[in-house]
Amino acid sequence: MTSTAPIRWGILATGKIAHSFATDLLLVPDARLTAVGSRRLPAAEEFAAAYDARGPVRAHGSYEDLVADPEVDVVYIASPHGLHLEHARLALEAGKHVLCEKALTLNVTEAEEMIALARQHDRFLMEAMWTACHPVVRKLQEGLREGRFGTPRLLHAELGFVVSADASNRMFDPTLGASALLDMGIYPLTFAHLLFGEAESLTAQADVRETDAGSFDVDIVMTGKYAGGVLATMNSSMSSWSSRAAAIATDRGRIELADFHHPTRAVFTEYAVGSTNDSSSTAPVVEIVGDEPVIGRGYGNEAAEVGRCLRAGLRESPLVPWAQSLTLLRQMDTIREMVGARYVGE
Repeated sequence: MTSTAPIRWGILATGKIAHSFATDLLLVPDARLTAVGSRRLPAAEEFAAAYDARGPVRAHGSYEDLVADPEVDVVYIASPHGLHLEHARLALEAGKHVLCEKALTLNVTEAEEMIALARQHDRFLMEAMWTACHPVVRKLQEGLREGRFGTPRLLHAELGFVVSADASNRMFDPTLGASALLDMGIYPLTFAHLLFGEAESLTAQADVRETDAGSFDVDIVMTGKYAGGVLATMNSSMSSWSSRAAAIATDRGRIELADFHHPTRAVFTEYAVGSTNDSSSTAPVVEIVGDEPVIGRGYGNEAAEVGRCLRAGLRESPLVPWAQSLTLLRQMDTIREMVGARYVGE
């Protein structure tokens, strides 16, 4: 990649997350959407027409045609979890770099195969865990690492919403990776990992739905213990509305994110030694914002990170390294086994 030419993107699949990514991609200065692929050409054409503000977008009626497009440098895979490995293989074998939606795959075995393919074809691969690229989260990481907010002791984070769909929807289809954990729980689990490192232990309880195609968690509650004795509670749900908030309690005060999924800022409230928890005993609130702007809702920051890595000749991002994706998938495999949620073949 040259330092001046825009990174040319292709989007594989045209679901809701693909629209969110494409909207933010229009805001990334050195990136351009050049092609989109769908299993139905009309869907690809409609998508292409919606995001052609910075130039024409070619519509392909198959994923094979998309990855064969010579005007595409990197493919963003926006298909369901259960198809990620298949679609990443298509792109990597066609010589394309890959940004693959989270969770990277259904399980760690598939993720190891995807990474092996990236190595074999000498291509860039990154899980689209945009939280790790988010300026507010990165500033919070820095502040905790440097001890600006005291010693962290407790974390709580939750993400959930009511999924209103019939049984044929991918959210309820185990063959496509149905799971509150893989769709939503991965965010609080990753958030804790980013702030405190790899969990020393994890436990979970879940409401599990049984189907002929496997079993999957509809609601899940996780607890974790991290280095230094930090304890975390993490919830995700497909049947109820959560606050989407996160809070970190330290020996000096509280850090709160009203929406840790799409944060615009975090706030730290310091408490005087020996004080009660009423507002009159607190010091002024400190606002935590990033060193760089949030691009759109944050998906633009992960696209910018891909571009930065490609121009530097990297094959994995230091913000979302392969080892991190493997660690979190290994944790999710263990959690699903713990609660009795299994896909066919596992």
